[in-house]
Amino acid sequence: MEPVVLLVGEPPDRADVVVIGSGFGGSVVAERLAAEGLDVCVLERGKAYPPGSFPRTPSGLGANFWDPSSGLHGMFDAWSFSGLDSIVSSGLGGGSLIYANVLLRKDASWFRQPHPYRPGVEEVWPIGYDDLEPHYERVEQFLDVQTMPFDGPSAFQLPKTVAMRDASAGTRGSFSLAPLAVRFRDAAGEPAVGAELPLDGYPNIHRPDSPSSGRRTCRLLGECDVGCNEGAKSSLDHTYLSAASHHGAHLHVLTEVTGMARTPDGFEITVAVHEPDAGPRPTAERPPHTIHAKRVVLAAGTLGSTYLLLTNRDALGVTSPALGTRFCGNGDLLGFILGAARALEGTRGPVISSYLRFADQVDTGDDLDHGMYVEDAGYPAIAAWLAELSQSPAMVGRLGRLVAMRLRERFTGGAHTHLSADISRLIGRGSFSDDSLPLLGMGRDVPDGTLFLKDPDDRPTLDSTWTTRTSQRYFATMVRRMEQLADALDGRFEVNPTFWFRRVITVHPLGGVPMSTSEHEGVVDSYGRVRGVDGLRVCDGSVMPGPVGANPSLTIAAFADRVADDLLAEVAS
Repeated sequence: MEPVVLLVGEPPDRADVVVIGSGFGGSVVAERLAAEGLDVCVLERGKAYPPGSFPRTPSGLGANFWDPSSGLHGMFDAWSFSGLDSIVSSGLGGGSLIYANVLLRKDASWFRQPHPYRPGVEEVWPIGYDDLEPHYERVEQFLDVQTMPFDGPSAFQLPKTVAMRDASAGTRGSFSLAPLAVRFRDAAGEPAVGAELPLDGYPNIHRPDSPSSGRRTCRLLGECDVGCNEGAKSSLDHTYLSAASHHGAHLHVLTEVTGMARTPDGFEITVAVHEPDAGPRPTAERPPHTIHAKRVVLAAGTLGSTYLLLTNRDALGVTSPALGTRFCGNGDLLGFILGAARALEGTRGPVISSYLRFADQVDTGDDLDHGMYVEDAGYPAIAAWLAELSQSPAMVGRLGRLVAMRLRERFTGGAHTHLSADISRLIGRGSFSDDSLPLLGMGRDVPDGTLFLKDPDDRPTLDSTWTTRTSQRYFATMVRRMEQLADALDGRFEVNPTFWFRRVITVHPLGGVPMSTSEHEGVVDSYGRVRGVDGLRVCDGSVMPGPVGANPSLTIAAFADRVADDLLAEVAS
């Protein structure tokens, strides 16, 4: 079958299945259904990002945010709620465009948790590890998950990875290389930096007519979170969505869903098609287009899916009182090791290369244990320059000394003409960024937040009741774990400054459309089926009834693969 061209513009009037969103839920379902011959239409509000299109200049990065009413149609979508801030993605491939590639399975013993609303009560998730295990394996194979070849060529023996391994000895954490959706090996299977990748079994959606995908193995630039211009990241546009397109799925970018309603024979989906060149224009003022679908898979992310169900609950007939509940940030906490006694070189390598896993009380029986992960975090070179410029008083002092010296030399007649050493001293050693390293923590906070609509009658927006208050014991333990790592490296530890104002930043928002932990509590069942709304399924982070603990991307994708199996069986029956 010839690949379908990536479409920009109005989608078709009808489809068997409309998939809303192209992240770890939507892309997996789209590929599985299209491979079986279903007429699949994928709707993505953001743009497509071929290799080389992610901005790197300050002006490009500054405009790379999502707010069509302000004329912004970029990749980062930032939210600020009462208790936390969140950054999510807008673009073909969803969160895979900006995530740090880690594909960890949810711990087998962590499918049970303390009940968020009933102190002293333990609850069990409606799915367990055994339910997801075959789907974990299928996704890992499809994405060709690899660990960085740490024991291979010297280029991969990163100082930050060595430091994490060494520092782990003085903690209760176990060190491991992270499983990554990154390509490190060339066509011969050998570790290589910047080598051309072989073609997959389907054309790449960005270059369907090219004999080469234009992708290369990881060049260790630390740019995963701002978009991989090398194509080394196995993001969903290169993988599941390219395969879905090859199987006949229609992919529509810059197409935002604004309304959903049930009809006698399925669903009516209203969309607005964005035109970035037209300038600032609120989505509500875009001309609407309507699609009729027999089935709908909602996978617009935790914030997007919850918002669409809240704003369209009456038209869809969603009656569950659990809608909006069990919201959390997957225990995300950002910290920094500063002034370590060794170089850490955070700009080298993939953003995350390794992690430490700390046991949970479910594992140990110790109430002081809170299941969590601490991962090293890299950053692009531009961030290192910004970090050095943040030390501007020191640079101003060096500049003043240089100017004073040059003036003195001019007046005394002893000026020298070779300035290399002087300029080097002016720039400085760069030790602030070289000896520092961000740490990313995540784990099992309390999922007791509620997402709700503010101003529901006048351009409603989303807000949350989640706060750090009920998760203080967890976060205090996380801070201690990170401090231990900093101490082991003879550095000092600083937590993200917003934490002192009882706020955290999450890139893993979860909940809002939770699976049942009892027959009365869930919006969806263990196959993503919305209760009382036949034909509507949800499969993204919003269905998680609590924190995944590990990076949630793989669990979301595995759940979506399970949903696809069930949906295909339903169609066949």
